Amino acid sequence: MPTPPDHDFVDHDFVRAAAAAADRLAAPLAARPGAEPAGVPHRTLASRVKTLLAAYRSPDSALHGSGQAVAAAMTHLRALRAAQTGTGLFAGGDNVQSPPDSAFTVNDVCDAHVLAAGGGPGLRAATAALAEIAGAATESLLTGGVHTPNHRWELCAALARLHRSFPDGRLLDRVGQWLAEGVDIDAEGLYSERSANYAAHVTNPSLLLLSEVLGRADLLDAVERNLAATLDLIRPDGTVETVHSRRQDQHGPFPLAPYLPHYRLLAIRTGRGDFSRAARQAAHGGIDDPGLLAGTLLTPDLCHVLPAPAAQVLPRERYLTTARLAARASDTAHTVVYGGSDVPEHRRIRSGLACNPTFLRLFAGDAVLDAVRLSRGFFDLGPFRAAGMQRLADGRYRLTETLSAAYYQPLAPDRRRDDGSYRMADEGRFSAAMAFADRPRDEVSHTTRVEVDLREDGADLRIDISGPRVPWALELTFRPGGVPQGAVPIGDGRWCLTAGPMTYRVGDDEIRVRAAVEAGEPLAGPDRGDLLRYDPGQDHTVVGGTDATSGNRVHIGGHGPQTLTLALRARRRAQEPPQR
Repeated sequence: MPTPPDHDFVDHDFVRAAAAAADRLAAPLAARPGAEPAGVPHRTLASRVKTLLAAYRSPDSALHGSGQAVAAAMTHLRALRAAQTGTGLFAGGDNVQSPPDSAFTVNDVCDAHVLAAGGGPGLRAATAALAEIAGAATESLLTGGVHTPNHRWELCAALARLHRSFPDGRLLDRVGQWLAEGVDIDAEGLYSERSANYAAHVTNPSLLLLSEVLGRADLLDAVERNLAATLDLIRPDGTVETVHSRRQDQHGPFPLAPYLPHYRLLAIRTGRGDFSRAARQAAHGGIDDPGLLAGTLLTPDLCHVLPAPAAQVLPRERYLTTARLAARASDTAHTVVYGGSDVPEHRRIRSGLACNPTFLRLFAGDAVLDAVRLSRGFFDLGPFRAAGMQRLADGRYRLTETLSAAYYQPLAPDRRRDDGSYRMADEGRFSAAMAFADRPRDEVSHTTRVEVDLREDGADLRIDISGPRVPWALELTFRPGGVPQGAVPIGDGRWCLTAGPMTYRVGDDEIRVRAAVEAGEPLAGPDRGDLLRYDPGQDHTVVGGTDATSGNRVHIGGHGPQTLTLALRARRRAQEPPQR
């Protein structure tokens, strides 16, 4: 166990809050130490063991020195050992015999082993049980493979932790093989999956551990770069922007709280005031992570007092070129523009691709425009997802997408088959036994261009829809809490905007919207419900699915070609930033 920090430099409020979070989980388990944890996944079993042992070791926990906490840990360890298969990997979950999924569990097992090994005679049995579980998993983790980018670093962290407790040069050699591929961090500081969830829960903690065990300053630098990039992705509601993610979190909010230990640790070690500010913001709603107490024991620097937070400079604007995402923040509004979807290049909706069609968000205090999306009735190819995003000389942004589809001509004589059996092929829109690649094509194309001028109080949009005459619908999804005033209700939590401004007000905060047609026919009225509806495209509807948003949805619709302008303006009451 590392040496505890000097008492004079300890942030006792933080440590007590971490202990209270651990106790909320551990105390009910310790109250029934013999209760069998039936049906509990192996990762949960291991994290509970770590938390119980941390509570036993921590003087700030109500379970400090508790024999019942140890007994509950032993009950969970027996269940965890029973969950190991003959390979040493753990049963359960969608990924069968998964080395990386087992690595998550082994990481907690190894941390718990460090806590138990330094905990005296009362933890001798727990130490032995943890060593047995870790030993049984070692060979499979040493030779096992992965199937996502972040799995490499989780697996490496498990191997490094195993080496820390049970030194074995083969483990470090294997870590070296994985690390030789290079950490997948781009020039802006984003990992290749661009996921807040996996950065906070997997990659950053794994690289921090590897940096410590291996003495690799470059891995620590990667974490610092990622945390620096994330500063400009923190939203006013205490969440981190995820619209650009390539993983599951791209469709929902992700809280800042899981970043707390990383911002806190690097703020303390580097003195960065901006990281200190982010750490305070991450803890503003209270500390609920039961695993944080173990972190304070294993990494005592976490317990130190934070440096003074740096003041947040407003207005500020950041353009992440690799993700094609811009964010502008002022005292009045926080606006995000996004044009980095993977769908135009890959022409499919797929796990591991950035697929979210939201291209703008606007925060104005409690009034929040969660999503602006544009769907077009062009061969059912789905909503607008920009294939390119430019930052123009005057600070505006241009998002562009050109879609194409084809009508196919008869096959040439030398390509025909007497049996009429042609190979099954995908032409980018659908699949059929038509040998598409062998046929002459008649192309039809459709271009959408959106120009966004980010302002201190919102944004101005100019939307150009060109090509053949097609229906389109712009959907503005507001977070529940208010009612659109000035728009016409059309049922099912939906409104229509045709002429004049509308206002979405929540308390004293509001977002005003004004739409106008610059070129083309007038906007569709509320009687044209067929035009005023978001269409997710055939990749979703062919299996009866959707990626539609929920909330209060305001629709603007019509038939292209058309040029539409949209003015979004935020007004809000003055608020002081939270201080902790």
